[in-house]
Amino acid sequence: MHQYDYLIAGAGLYGAVMAHELNKRGKKCLVIDRRDHIAGNIYCEDIEGIHVHKYGAHIFHTSNKKVWEYMNQFAEFNNYINSPIAVYKEELYNLPFNMNTFSKMWGIRTPQEAKEMIAKQVAQTNITDPQNLEEQALSLAGRDVYEKLIKGYTEKQWGRDCKDLPAFIIKRLPFRYTYDNNYFNDRYQGIPVGGYTAVVEKMLEGMEVRTGTDFFEFREENPDIAETIIFTGMIDEYFGYKLGALEYRSVRFETEVLDCDNYQGNAVVNYTEREVPYTRIIEHKHFEFGKQEKTVISREYSSEWKVGMDPYYPVNDEKNNSLFEQYKELAAGEQNVIFGGRLGDYKYYDMDKVVEAALNRLEEI
Repeated sequence: MHQYDYLIAGAGLYGAVMAHELNKRGKKCLVIDRRDHIAGNIYCEDIEGIHVHKYGAHIFHTSNKKVWEYMNQFAEFNNYINSPIAVYKEELYNLPFNMNTFSKMWGIRTPQEAKEMIAKQVAQTNITDPQNLEEQALSLAGRDVYEKLIKGYTEKQWGRDCKDLPAFIIKRLPFRYTYDNNYFNDRYQGIPVGGYTAVVEKMLEGMEVRTGTDFFEFREENPDIAETIIFTGMIDEYFGYKLGALEYRSVRFETEVLDCDNYQGNAVVNYTEREVPYTRIIEHKHFEFGKQEKTVISREYSSEWKVGMDPYYPVNDEKNNSLFEQYKELAAGEQNVIFGGRLGDYKYYDMDKVVEAALNRLEEI
């Protein structure tokens, strides 16, 4: 006899949605997580009364009304709009690329002037068949935007020269010819009041949850504990990396409390120079319009990933996608094991897509 219907490995957003829905349908679930807390990468830690996004900025945005309404069961969302700033040397630019960006860069005012400037710079590159990311970006944006806002940031993010990165990473660049700093085009956007950890706590209410529990050790000690496993960890780790390790990028955070009430005036400030070692600084209180006397900032450093480190971004190039397909074939042969989430599907999901993927999978099973 199995003690549980489902053993869910991973208490992040995907695992929590699955657990919540299965529990609602009368299934008995045990949720475990290797970390010492729930909520995976959306975990928020309370420091000085500020909900600190411990694993990087997470802004919920979606155009899927069903997903938005689903998430609003668990929290009230504020009206935060993501409007990042880019710093290049001593210059400040608005992101995404919009009329505020172009006006600052070239001293122009109209959309027509901006379009003409970009077209002129693109024509000067004489690139008709981009062979790498640098050529692709230059052929889309021209020299100024590329040099100041794309090159350094991208090289830090990927740890490689833009000439050594494939062109497909930048399939297109969104240019917005309006004075609009809203980074996302999605209809719905915000941050849960009270932070993301509280959202996942609500999802997991009434279930047994064990943190600080390694799936592989736990399964070895309890091989028959559940009828079905939902595995949200790395698919290649599940199979002992036997076909080779998939590649990821990792991120390191330096977080500090500052004795001032406002450090940078914005939640997200990107540093686009290659010489500045971090990619961006997050000031967490601005996600929830905080009025605390102190502030908390996190510097983000992109890094190479090695087995044993926290994986963040799948490197979805041709080589890795091909290897994933081989692991997917192995996964199809596993009885009573469901793989999902960013690591299980080896896909860079935004949060709304994680929820959508979980709800779709639930319909299948």
